[in-house]
Amino acid sequence: MKVLITGSNGLLGQHLIPVFLEDSRYQVIASGRGPNRLPRQAGYTYEATNLRDATSVKHLLDKHQPDIIIHAAAMTQVDDCERNKDLCWDTNVAATRYLLKAAEKHNAFIIFLSTDFVFDGLQGPYAEDAAVNPISYYGSSKVAAENMVRGSSLPWAIVRTVLVYGIAADSKRSNIITWVKNNLEQGKKLKVVDDQWRTPTLVQDLAAGCKLVADKNATGIFHISGNETLTPYQMAVQTADYFKLNTQLLEKVDAKSFTQPAKRPAKTGFVIDKAVNELGYAPHSFEEGLEIVAKEI
Repeated sequence: MKVLITGSNGLLGQHLIPVFLEDSRYQVIASGRGPNRLPRQAGYTYEATNLRDATSVKHLLDKHQPDIIIHAAAMTQVDDCERNKDLCWDTNVAATRYLLKAAEKHNAFIIFLSTDFVFDGLQGPYAEDAAVNPISYYGSSKVAAENMVRGSSLPWAIVRTVLVYGIAADSKRSNIITWVKNNLEQGKKLKVVDDQWRTPTLVQDLAAGCKLVADKNATGIFHISGNETLTPYQMAVQTADYFKLNTQLLEKVDAKSFTQPAKRPAKTGFVIDKAVNELGYAPHSFEEGLEIVAKEI
């Protein structure tokens, strides 16, 4: 069975590929922008593809004729999306439309990655049937793309996730664990928000969840995240404690302390009962995730 993974150079993409390569039932095609940045470059096919170009997308799908598409490619930096709305729309919405159109010919099962930012954060944590109401342009772009997926003639699943953390090769972006660790090791003080709540997701758990959806051919919406509701400040304190760093350098602040182009929902986080019961999804605790990330560092 052929599985196409878009955004393969990203954090999730880099963890999806080895998960599928371990299963001999799958033949993996990876697609990303520019050259392949994965440490492991054998055992699968890599195609540099501009997903914002309909012709490139059509060529990719006609060449490989995938049975499953995991669409992980996206513009996810919330403030960048607010500043550059045209690029955000082209990357998150138009590219999804091109992919869906090209996939119709092959009747591929599409697994679309989405976000907790489709919600306004007033009544979290959220189950799959909660009404979406984004408060940022990023969130709006993901809702628009979700609606395209749901309206498609293809078999589909939407996998929403929350605050993904982990280690990627050649990654220019930090995550909350590396951000806290690196700054505290340098003796820098950090202001960390304590009035926003999330269910942080270890990237290995998200990759495993996507694999479960593919294995079971499970259609519909699935919330795949961690199972603990924490604030960024609580995550920072746990990180500092784990690495035996000075928690006195962490200052608890509220979100109003920061001026950011995009609004953030106050309380999201997910109810993951559906994924646990229907897929057999079993996420790590944040403490266990810390240990996994520490070994990778």
